[in-house]
Formats: sequence, C-alpha cells, structure tokens
Amino acid sequence: MCWTRYSSWWEMADDTKADDATLPVEVDHGQALPPANNLMPALRGGGLPVPQAAVLPALKKSPRKRWWPRIAIVVAILAGAGGGYYWWQQMRAQLPPGIAYGNGRLEADAINIDTKYAGRIAELFADEGDFVKGGQVVARMDTQDLAASLKKAQAQVRQATRAVDEAEANVKQQQAQMLLAQQEYDRAAYLVQKGFQTKEVLDQRQQQLDGAKAGLNASNMRVIEFQHALDAATHDVELYGVQIADNTLVAPREGRIQYRVANVGEVLPAGGHVFAMLDTSYVYMDIYLPTEQAGKVRFGADARIVLDAYPNIAIPAKVSFIASQAQFTPKIVETQNERDKLMFRIRVRIDPDRLRSRAEMVRSGLPGVAYVLTDPATQWPPSLQAPAT
Repeated sequence: MCWTRYSSWWEMADDTKADDATLPVEVDHGQALPPANNLMPALRGGGLPVPQAAVLPALKKSPRKRWWPRIAIVVAILAGAGGGYYWWQQMRAQLPPGIAYGNGRLEADAINIDTKYAGRIAELFADEGDFVKGGQVVARMDTQDLAASLKKAQAQVRQATRAVDEAEANVKQQQAQMLLAQQEYDRAAYLVQKGFQTKEVLDQRQQQLDGAKAGLNASNMRVIEFQHALDAATHDVELYGVQIADNTLVAPREGRIQYRVANVGEVLPAGGHVFAMLDTSYVYMDIYLPTEQAGKVRFGADARIVLDAYPNIAIPAKVSFIASQAQFTPKIVETQNERDKLMFRIRVRIDPDRLRSRAEMVRSGLPGVAYVLTDPATQWPPSLQAPAT
C-alpha cells in the first residue's frame, strides 16, 4: 500500500496540474460528462479521489459573436436622433414670444369617386399615382341596358310627337266644322226673322253649332293629352341620358389618385368605391395647442409649416379652424409639458393659390411642425420667413 501525503489541498492541486492540463477552458452545459468509472478509484484505506489525467475530452471553443457592427448601427441611429432633436430644440429656443407651434402631418382632403348606380365596371382610364384634372373621365360603367331603355324612350318620343301632330290636325278640322255650323246658324236666324225659315230649322242649326264646339273642345283636350305623353317620353329620354352620364365617372376636382379600389369587370353596388383621390387644392396640417396658447389664436392668423423632408423651407399658411371644445391629447402628439392633457385642435391650411402652381408636388402624410402667430405684432424669425412666390 502506497500513501501519498500532502501538506495541503493546494499541493495536491499542483501535483495534478499537469494531468488536468487537457481539461477544456469552456464546457458546454448541453454536453454530458463522461461516466464516473473513468475516475481513479479512491485510495485504499480512505482518502479523496484523484481525477485521472485526460478524463474529459477536449471540447472545441465556441466562436465569439461579433457585436461591434450592431453596436455601431445603434450608435449611429442614436446620434442621428440626437442631432435632429438638438436641431429642433435650437429652433424652438430661437422662437420669439407670440409664436405657438405643434407637430403634425401634412394632409390633403380625401375624395371618394363612387358609383351612383349598381353596375359593372367597363373601363378604367386612371391608376394609382396619376394626376387628374377636374372633369376628367377616370372610369366608365357598363350601360348597355340603359342604352336600350334610352332607345325605347326615344321611340316613344317620336310616337307621341306624331300623336300630337294628328291631334292638332283634328283641331283644325273641328274648327272648320264649327265655322260652318256658325255660318249656317247665322243664316237660319236671319231667315227666321224675315219669315223665310222655320223655327225648327233654326233649332237644328243651333244643335249643329253646339256639337261643333264640343268637338273642338275635345280635340283641344286630345292635343293636351298627347302633349303630356310627349313630355313624359322626353323626360324618360333625359332620365336615361342622366343615368348614362352618371355611369361615366369623372374627377370632381384636380388632384392625385391615391388608391384604385376596384378593377375592370367587377360588379359594384350603388355607392361602390372605385377610386380615392386627394384634393390638392385643400392641403392642411392639424396641430394641438394647450388652452393658454389656443385662446390667443385667431381665425385667419398667419402660420408657417416646416416639413421634416424640407427643413429649410417655411410654407406660408393660414389658420382655418379652431376647435370649440378641448380633447385629450392624441398619443402621436408631442407636447412641451406632459401635464397638458386637454388640447385644442387647430387646423393650418396652405393657400390654394400657392398650391395651384405646385399641385404635382403635394404629398400627403409628411410629418412636420406648424407655427402659428398668437400675437399679430410678432415678426417671423429669419428661419421662418416665407419664400418668394
């Protein structure tokens, strides 16, 4: 029996250091340890078990992940955001008293181009992104049934016209008969006075005259009846013409097609959406101001809009709407003080005359900041001066 004595546990560790050199630096916790029978049995007569050399197989070190590209991207994003926020703070710091501001998005009035009657789409003459003029045809519905009804109404108009002509000719005939009856009555009355005609003949002539008058009145009434029928047929023609015209969809104003909702061949109900367009003559931005600032804003007050995409251009505008009641601040609105929970909505609209020459440049949804004069005596700083027209 061989005993190996150690003065301390550290000496035993040093003695086994060479044997344990093959142990891996990092051990994957997902890998099972070798079975226990590979360990050196305990010394006879007691003592601690000594690990056998090269007990654990050498494990491959997992490659370290490279985090520096992601860190660089995050740093760049934070730097850009910080720079933008610093620029915004600097601009706000330069504002003189008498100017209120709020962030929002540039919006254009939306117009839906819908069908008036149920039908099938026959043709489309515009697509998303197209700029259209007011009155331009953008779609046409199938109107074959209406065209057939129109032809029928036109035939009824021709028939009623001939009936009216016939009735008017009958009136002339009755007028001639009444004239003859009147003349015969006058002669009979004269002869009766002279004693050359009997009273019986005079009564006969009177009955003939009354019958001619009644026939003339009936002919006149027939003319009126046929005239009403002609008017009804004419109105049917106008009605079918209006329906056919309403099935030709036109752009109500100048603007840009934003969405095409339906396609050729689709059957739509009355009021079905075909296009959604933006009215480029009504462009605005809604902002929210606290009570102390909103109370000083007046209708028609001068304003400026600065878009994030064009930070060096101040677009002239006017205040066109002031809410009469406060509302809770939307989540998308940034306020100077988080305690400002109730805000008033202010609408700032760009001058339509200025937009008329720049209609093709209008973009909806662009974020920016709107500045409003709360004091008419305040002068705009140089950064918010309106550019030349």
